[in-house]
Amino acid sequence: MSATAAAIRTIEVALSANPYPVVIGRGGLASLGSQILGQGIKAGTKVLVVTNPVVNAHYGATALDSLTAAGFNASLLVIEAGEDQKNPTTVAQIHDAAFARKLERGSLIVALGGGVVGDMAGFAAATWLRGIAVVQVPTTLLAMVDASIGGKTGVNHPGGKNLIGAFHQPRLVLIDPDTLATLPPREFRAGMAEVIKYGVIGDAALFSELESAGDRLAAMDTLPGELLQSILERSAAAKAKVVAADEREGGLRAILNYGHTLGHVVEALCGYGTYLHGEAVAIGMVAAGELALELGLWSAEDQRRQRAVIAAAGLPLRWPALDPAAVLECLQGDKKVRDGHVRFVLPTGLGSVEIRSDVSSPQVLSALQRSAD
Repeated sequence: MSATAAAIRTIEVALSANPYPVVIGRGGLASLGSQILGQGIKAGTKVLVVTNPVVNAHYGATALDSLTAAGFNASLLVIEAGEDQKNPTTVAQIHDAAFARKLERGSLIVALGGGVVGDMAGFAAATWLRGIAVVQVPTTLLAMVDASIGGKTGVNHPGGKNLIGAFHQPRLVLIDPDTLATLPPREFRAGMAEVIKYGVIGDAALFSELESAGDRLAAMDTLPGELLQSILERSAAAKAKVVAADEREGGLRAILNYGHTLGHVVEALCGYGTYLHGEAVAIGMVAAGELALELGLWSAEDQRRQRAVIAAAGLPLRWPALDPAAVLECLQGDKKVRDGHVRFVLPTGLGSVEIRSDVSSPQVLSALQRSAD
């Protein structure tokens, strides 16, 4: 086996109907074309690469050159992709490009960028000609460990985050850790929130690794290389396992929303873009930890350790000053509400969570008040 081959790790998302690989390897972006050929997509296929201006400046040419060298008929679409751009209007731009470039049912969209690009390009692929193939090439830590895997696509609605969307599994996820070198520090820290989430919900050993790293978690240039590799592989494997067991979030997959239910409230009420998604998730995890304390589900020591790791990663902890009535109303608009009851993912220890639908509004507000102190 060559040194290059040895550096590639493939994790299978073992869905019964549409299984696909998550390929992780340094320098992998240059092999994009050959990796797609390996998934049975033929040379000559029309490929639309969707990316944003910043990612395009760094990696657009590499992606296009790789696709062209593999014989694909590839073109590029650059869209604005901040959280405030994650809406049906931007998706319509992708649809317009698909029409102009005559994408067919056998064509392919490649999402090159972070979670916002991945969500919108994936949703456009899910809805163009009732569904064409999509390949996810995440370039942010958050997208690598979470958003690119699992087939959730969609856009925001003024009433809440990701309320418009579809499940549309990719044909391939290609993760090149080298693309993290150009990721802004704040974006890197935001991605670490999703990694901490995996530790709390089901991987106590990963949580201990993160705990031991201390404030080295907060920056790409201080994070040990072996820990980054472990983070990418263990996070992808954890996400793949849950998705394979519950593709459309009928039960188990809901645990991946730890920190998200309350985090989405922060995003919606503070205005999209005020907090990065991972920052809001970090705040949501602290608040969920306080709610778990309120219900007697875990210990004050567990909450202290969770807060310490989140703080070490350079992430925010405090619940913002939000109107309590608006918070409760926003929670009722969450996608996970069942029969009027909000389902909260709450920790029972470092490495385990449970889903609760019996949490009262006073309990929620009490926990949030403590999170704001």
